[in-house]
Amino acid sequence: MSRSKDQAPETLLISAGHDARRHRGAVNVPPYRASTITHPDYAAFEIARQQRFEKDTVVYGRFGTPSSHALEDAVAAIEGADRCVTLSSGMAACATAILAVVKAGDHVLLPDNVYQPVRHFSGGFLARFGVECSFYDPSIGGAGVSALLRPNTTLVYCESPGSQTMEIADTPAIVAAAKAHGARTAFDNTWATPLLFRPLDHGVDLSINAATKYYVGHSDAMLGTIAMRDDMFERVKTVATAQLGNCAGSEEVYLGLRGLRTLAVRLKRHGESALTMARWFQARPEVARVLYPALPEDPGHALWKRDFKGASGLFSVVFNPFPKKAIAAFIDHLEHFSIGASFGGYESLVLPFDPSPYRSVTKWPATGPCLRFHIGLESVDDLIRDLEGGFARLNAAA
Repeated sequence: MSRSKDQAPETLLISAGHDARRHRGAVNVPPYRASTITHPDYAAFEIARQQRFEKDTVVYGRFGTPSSHALEDAVAAIEGADRCVTLSSGMAACATAILAVVKAGDHVLLPDNVYQPVRHFSGGFLARFGVECSFYDPSIGGAGVSALLRPNTTLVYCESPGSQTMEIADTPAIVAAAKAHGARTAFDNTWATPLLFRPLDHGVDLSINAATKYYVGHSDAMLGTIAMRDDMFERVKTVATAQLGNCAGSEEVYLGLRGLRTLAVRLKRHGESALTMARWFQARPEVARVLYPALPEDPGHALWKRDFKGASGLFSVVFNPFPKKAIAAFIDHLEHFSIGASFGGYESLVLPFDPSPYRSVTKWPATGPCLRFHIGLESVDDLIRDLEGGFARLNAAA
């Protein structure tokens, strides 16, 4: 289906990848549960095989179906990209983006606040195959990154804000430094989604999203996406499907595409509620600091305000020093916040974390415990009442 570049993002979410006439009038693209694809004759099979990565070509389920093509078209539209590749999880998207760029003997720069599974992948898997990885302080900017680039640096990886400690990086400056060196850039944009920040508009080569989170929006599917310009597409698609054998499942693609249609209204509510809750936490005497770039007091606020169109529902809270039993008392009997190592669904979540052990080039300054909160779609009044009970338990236990 054709789409206008002048459409607002909210409209693109509804219209991109949508062609009801092609699917007998069905509003939602049905899940194509397909592995084997048959072809009418030898010539048609040869053409399909030669054009297996072309849009709307279906040659074998792993390389794409009408369902995955629709989702990829929709994601490319909201990313401002030429093409998109869907994968089985956010981590699969992160790993594939890196593997599409590097080879043995190369060097990769990653931020010190990077998603921990990516850190483990870099120091474990990549190291075994002769790829060097080192880390940079996400606050050092373009000049700082330039000083760390090596002759064999082929990729600079970004994640802003960090999914736990929420630092905002000067992404345009880091991208400029990488480009001047001839290195590619990849950006994990799961926190913001392309509705709030579009990495490709800032010169990034590969925009990664754990679609498990806000795209799906209901905590019931694993999914990842990588968006890019045409020049990177064949490399990424080849690594993902032909070499790693990775593809998103039919049900997951369906749920991702269905969730994408309501992303704008959900994300707006998440952001508004999160800002209210972050300010409420700031006023609590038990709290040392709230990590959320939408707050004017946050160190990354100026960069966030310059580059982002809004904030999502994820932030972290640094508590004053409390014993572990007090934090457990705070968390364990919350009604509306479950302990969960994810975000982006309709429900509120809390996650205890300690960044001290995994930092390698920056020192985590906080002495108190840290909790990450995802603010869901519940009433903030109910969430506040729930947390007030948590703070009462915390103080009693302390």
